[in-house]
Amino acid sequence: MRITLAPMEGVIDHLMRHMLTELGGIDLCMTEFIRIVDQKLPERVFHRYCPELKSGSVTPNGTPVRIQLLGQDPHWLAENAVVATDLGSQGIDLNFGCPAKAVNKSKGGAVLLKEPETLYAIAKSVRQAVPKHLPVTAKMRLGFEDKTLAIENAQALEAGGIDEIAIHARTKVEGYKPPAYWEHIALIKQHVQTPLIANGEIWNPQQAKQCQEQSQCENIMLGRGALAVPNLAAWIKGQSNKIPWNQVLALLLTYSKYEIEGDKGLYYSNRVKQWMVYLKMAYPEANEFFRTIRTIRKTDEMYTAISAQLNQ
Repeated sequence: MRITLAPMEGVIDHLMRHMLTELGGIDLCMTEFIRIVDQKLPERVFHRYCPELKSGSVTPNGTPVRIQLLGQDPHWLAENAVVATDLGSQGIDLNFGCPAKAVNKSKGGAVLLKEPETLYAIAKSVRQAVPKHLPVTAKMRLGFEDKTLAIENAQALEAGGIDEIAIHARTKVEGYKPPAYWEHIALIKQHVQTPLIANGEIWNPQQAKQCQEQSQCENIMLGRGALAVPNLAAWIKGQSNKIPWNQVLALLLTYSKYEIEGDKGLYYSNRVKQWMVYLKMAYPEANEFFRTIRTIRKTDEMYTAISAQLNQ
């Protein structure tokens, strides 16, 4: 089984990739999407989203990182894909799954699932531009309003030369509301030869197994579940048990050092509270602790509060 860490915008940045991959089980990471409109972006943008480019495009523990692009223009997506791979990205991932209204309104992400011909044009253009030895992959949902074009969209990506497709088993309209319709991935698999990765609503090893069985996919992608249980990938693979709450608190302190020493110290308190939203899904203790820290805005106060909780 291969487990990919999903590219969650505003959440899984290089600092979070560093920490989560250190816990084991993750085989590949995608960056947050880089929005492409009508120009070739400067190299500094790619380095901002993917600092790992300076170290072989891998996290500190050696996990490969692939840049993800989002946009609607085949030419400019291809041009920027060349920049990304020239800088060292280990392939390119294309985003056709983002459900954000602002993104969809500007004709990016999941809204393109209404246009299989556009998916094909983008896939073909980027695949032709990127060196053959580097993979070009894509992430999609089952559709926008409904699932009627799910198979056609996957076939369009395959025809365009995409090497692997990750499928979030819900439509844009369904958002993140349970359940995930893994069985629809199995239906798609009957109509394409391109390898598929199943994604959506995987919070523990049992659900990972159910997802594999219902989707008929061996490989999976983890998003929110990896934030709710930081070592979820290793837990699924049987490399460790679910990390206990006191070790999660220790991770929060580790994360604070990344944030404080890194380039986001000013935002540390907000980032911790953002992460706590996911941790509350898996740890009852997180609910009470969140009430303790929800008004904290200063980095040193947040660090002190976490330390105090850990030492109780």
